[in-house]
Amino acid sequence: MTYLLALDQGTSSSRSIVFDERGHIVAQAQQELPQIYPQPGWVEHDPMEIWRTQLATARQALAQAKIGPADVRALGITNQRETTVLWNRRTGQPVHHAIVWQDRRAEPLCAELREQGHEPMIQERTGLRIDAYFSATKLRWLLDHVPGARAAAEAGELAFGTVDSWLIWQLTGGKVHVTDVSNAARTMLFDVHANDWDDDLLALLRIPRALLPRVQPSASDFGATDAALLGGAIPIGGVAGDQQSALFGQACFTAGMAKNTYGTGCFMLMHTGGNFQTSRNGLLTTSAAQIAPPSGTAGAPAGVQYAMEGSVFVGGAVVQWLRDGLRAISSSNEVQSLAESVPDSGGVMMVPAFTGLGAPYWKPEARGTITGLTRGTTIAHIARASLESIAYQSAALLQAMSRDAVAAGGAPVSELRVDGGACVNDLLMQFQADLLGIPVVRPAVIETTALGAAYLAGLSSGVYAGTEALSSLWRAERRFLPTLSSHRAQECMARWEHAVRQASLD
Repeated sequence: MTYLLALDQGTSSSRSIVFDERGHIVAQAQQELPQIYPQPGWVEHDPMEIWRTQLATARQALAQAKIGPADVRALGITNQRETTVLWNRRTGQPVHHAIVWQDRRAEPLCAELREQGHEPMIQERTGLRIDAYFSATKLRWLLDHVPGARAAAEAGELAFGTVDSWLIWQLTGGKVHVTDVSNAARTMLFDVHANDWDDDLLALLRIPRALLPRVQPSASDFGATDAALLGGAIPIGGVAGDQQSALFGQACFTAGMAKNTYGTGCFMLMHTGGNFQTSRNGLLTTSAAQIAPPSGTAGAPAGVQYAMEGSVFVGGAVVQWLRDGLRAISSSNEVQSLAESVPDSGGVMMVPAFTGLGAPYWKPEARGTITGLTRGTTIAHIARASLESIAYQSAALLQAMSRDAVAAGGAPVSELRVDGGACVNDLLMQFQADLLGIPVVRPAVIETTALGAAYLAGLSSGVYAGTEALSSLWRAERRFLPTLSSHRAQECMARWEHAVRQASLD
């Protein structure tokens, strides 16, 4: 039997999953990752904790599967994107906590860049809007605020990376400083047309090029693990940012196919093939996972692939807030039964803009609101409204995506494939289908983020001949069909948009 090991380093936990060649889960292990909140709007992780928990779960998953490194054909990595790590090349020690993708400390610099008129150029080259979400302004903050960091960076003593680069550096014993195209595309420093770092953006943000990792296709040779770590060397053959990895794991390989991942945030991607399309509806354009050409083939990867993306900053995190903030529930899996104890939200609308609103609104100043409260409102109504807020935000994304698709001469999205932890919530998935008016399809394997990394590693190591073989492995577990009339769904969305306006302070 051939096995693939996927390391899935997320915002709230580190996980490792062993898959067989059919894409079935053989073993898995998970450890929670502590969150650090130095002040309002700031979110950090300890990079050494990221590494410790990820290595520990890899060892646990292999032990649980009762296999050794010789049984693993290749290892794939998928990771929380945009989270920024800066470390010393000689010691391998971080110079500061990692600044997490949710962190908003760089917003003043972003506002300055917008006021200076740089957004059109940045969007054309990177596919991204100027926002503190992306790595570039986080890295600039580190260089400006960590004593001695800029001088050390200019002397070539420091290395920057997103979480994938940090893990590869640690896994290879400091031998390899590299990233893949899907992670590079989320830094706001990468020209997605040229598939390379952009010197003009580096100059604009005063970031030395010597800091940056080498960029490779997502399915390619990223080196091998230090034999001492897992009992033997394992080739690292696949790397992709979590959302592009989930798109790949969902077998969305052709233009018009879309998926939504329900995690800490929600992330919807629609494949657009080789077509770089600038959104008119508040979405981003990003590089999809790319496959290296066959061995011996000259030139760049055949055909750069793109996707339209919308990001919801607070998705499943609203359930964590119900648990840890309001203490309305003692564990996250209680939320469905609490929400189902009432027939509807009783007119309550929850907009979880705890760190502003992402696509398609891009309102960094927005803050969380609960509206429509009456004397009859109970915690169950708030729980239901909180769950529904995840579906409302995702529906706004898909409607924007479909408008862009039609404007580009394509068809609206006709089916949404779903994954991530919250997609197991039947109430949420049914409400999502009702709002969208199209089928919402949950796959047999919902760990598609990790599965995408495993598939990429399997492609580069010869386990799979191509994406056709992967498409044949995809299976649906359940299809949620809409039950609301389109008129009623439109009324619901109008109420949501009104609540969003109330959440904005401008």
